[in-house]
Amino acid sequence: MPHFLIHKPYGYLSQFAGEAKKKKLGEFHNFPEGIMAIGRLDEDSEGLLLLTTDGRMSERVRSRKVEKEYYCQVDGLMTNEAIALLQAGVEIGIHGVKYQTSPCAARRLNPPPAFAPRTRKIRDDRHGPTSWVSITLTEGKYRQIRKMTAAVGFPTLRLVRVRVAGIWLGDLAAGEVREVADFGL
Repeated sequence: MPHFLIHKPYGYLSQFAGEAKKKKLGEFHNFPEGIMAIGRLDEDSEGLLLLTTDGRMSERVRSRKVEKEYYCQVDGLMTNEAIALLQAGVEIGIHGVKYQTSPCAARRLNPPPAFAPRTRKIRDDRHGPTSWVSITLTEGKYRQIRKMTAAVGFPTLRLVRVRVAGIWLGDLAAGEVREVADFGL
């Protein structure tokens, strides 16, 4: 069964059909019939997305046994206290219902990652400092990381998934697709 890695760029949906005016992943490659994204990245998020035609593989990757790591640029200089709160789990809202996130791994990234500039500028430096954090989860609720960083006082400005299990984004450029024989899971 064919499997693919793609670096989903900012501004694209994690789907192949649907809203006519939205940019979709099918623009990057002639994917086989029945291809699906394993998990999702919202339109404003970037990074590693796994694609497959294997429904069982999709279920395995989306399970709570598989880590997903994100690099997150936040507004302000993330404090040790905020990192500790993220690590312990925070209360967020999911579709109007309170939800306590599971404990996770979180750490500041210094130096910041060397990603190419986003196609749409995030903001001006005159609006104050930003910082980068790594957050590793095994769950994936709706806009969870954005809600977690906001809950500890540091809204997300840019979000990039860099790893799923042992598969890394590495040097895959935005929009680049790589076919792989196996995800190794």
